[in-house]
Amino acid sequence: MAPTRAGLLPPLLLALVAAVIAGPGGASISIHPKEAFLPRGGSLKVNCSSSCNESLKLGLETQWPKVDLEIGHNWQLFELSNIEEDSDPLCYANCGEVQSSVSAKVLVYSFPDRVELEPLPAWQQVGKNLTLRCHVEGGAPRAQLSAALLRGEETLISKPLVGQPGDPQEITTTVLVSRGDHGASFSCRTELDLRPQGLALFSNASVARQLRTFELPVTIPKLDAPDLLEVGTRQKLVCSLEGLFPASEAQISLELGGRMLPHEMTIGRDFVSATALVEVTEETDATQQLLCVLELGGQSLEAQRNLSIYNFPAPVLTLSQLEVSEGSQVTVECEAHGGAQARLSGAPPGPPSARVQLTLNASAEDHNRSFLCSAALEVAGRLLFKNQTLELHVLYGPRLDESDCLGNWTWPEGSQQTLKCQAWGNPSPNLTCSRKADGALLPIGEVENVRREMTGTYVCRAVSSHGNVTRDVSLTVLYTDYHQNNLAIIIILLTLLATVGLGAWAFYLYNRQRKIRIYKLQKAQEEAMRLKAQAPPP
Repeated sequence: MAPTRAGLLPPLLLALVAAVIAGPGGASISIHPKEAFLPRGGSLKVNCSSSCNESLKLGLETQWPKVDLEIGHNWQLFELSNIEEDSDPLCYANCGEVQSSVSAKVLVYSFPDRVELEPLPAWQQVGKNLTLRCHVEGGAPRAQLSAALLRGEETLISKPLVGQPGDPQEITTTVLVSRGDHGASFSCRTELDLRPQGLALFSNASVARQLRTFELPVTIPKLDAPDLLEVGTRQKLVCSLEGLFPASEAQISLELGGRMLPHEMTIGRDFVSATALVEVTEETDATQQLLCVLELGGQSLEAQRNLSIYNFPAPVLTLSQLEVSEGSQVTVECEAHGGAQARLSGAPPGPPSARVQLTLNASAEDHNRSFLCSAALEVAGRLLFKNQTLELHVLYGPRLDESDCLGNWTWPEGSQQTLKCQAWGNPSPNLTCSRKADGALLPIGEVENVRREMTGTYVCRAVSSHGNVTRDVSLTVLYTDYHQNNLAIIIILLTLLATVGLGAWAFYLYNRQRKIRIYKLQKAQEEAMRLKAQAPPP
């Protein structure tokens, strides 16, 4: 992986003063720089010098390629290249017959060669633990290198890397997967902190990997379909499942008898369904398997059901004549097909048969009579029925009975009445009521104002193309004579006056007798007092 900061910095000289080691006769040897910090594969100029005044030979021992750049009286400059790891280059000096040496410390830093997050599973089930693994190769110094596992920008775990730069490292962590992790991005990131050496914080990141989570219920898909399919019909077949996630990622299919059915999908938050319309065209009875397969997260759920396909034609109902005159003979026939048994309403009981017949002489009571032809067929242990109906129309002459038209009516004059008189027949007869005396018509239905002139005996006649019938009815209108009413009023008034007069005369006589009795009583009392006053004292 490339570092996030472009380019490599020049070598950093950590010690600017050469170390000095005393040699024979007080001679000294030094190396410059004493310490250096540089990127892997970089180069370094090393100066070896000595204070030797005798015959002097300088050299540099190292495992890296070197070239001599310059030579002075008592110094020599070398350039090291392709430095791959930490090392200790050694300067030596042969002063006369005495050899002395001094070494420097070269530290190498490098970015990881590989930062990779292990591939995630194609699908991870919700509620299960997911182990994330990050592989890191290379990178130095390890003491300043760390790695972290991330979910988006959230740090799940971070830890320093140990071991030698060439040792591969792996960091892991476990997360409990939820629905919210669907579509989440996971990655691995390393950080090389070179700030203590005066550089910067460098980071490398792996390629992010996206997680796909799923959840399936413990139930199987629900099949909504009839157990029986009839040839020549269109049926709706539905397969559905609730409680799954993500519903939009689910794939659902319907098969009937091994044949894939075109369908429409309906997707909700945690619901998915497939609906197919099937037109049954097979001409022979058969049993076919309906199969629903739902796939999500690399797993599949299946539901199946056996459907019985049958052919059940409707029964045929025939009447020799749909419209006959009263007394005519009519033949009714009911016939079933495809192995079904026929039944005909009104037919006498008999053994099961595919054909039943009934013969009758049509009467007025058979008008609008409905005949029911029923076919029964057993399919997969179930008894199915299909019916046909026809009506018989009978032509018969008019009927005008007592219940249809009362024989006598009595109405008060001036009242509002309803003349209830109805004739029956097919075709419907025409009904009129006329007075025998003069042929005056009596209105049938609402009579708003009854008049005394309507009194009389009427002949009600019902006529149709199939005959006629008559019935005599009598209407009496009650009314009051005003002259008789006036005489009665006068008699009543005279009677009242006579009664009042007699009452007054009786009261007068009674009052006069009462006054006479009072007067006589007073006179008797006065006479008694007078006699008492004239009597001598005792």
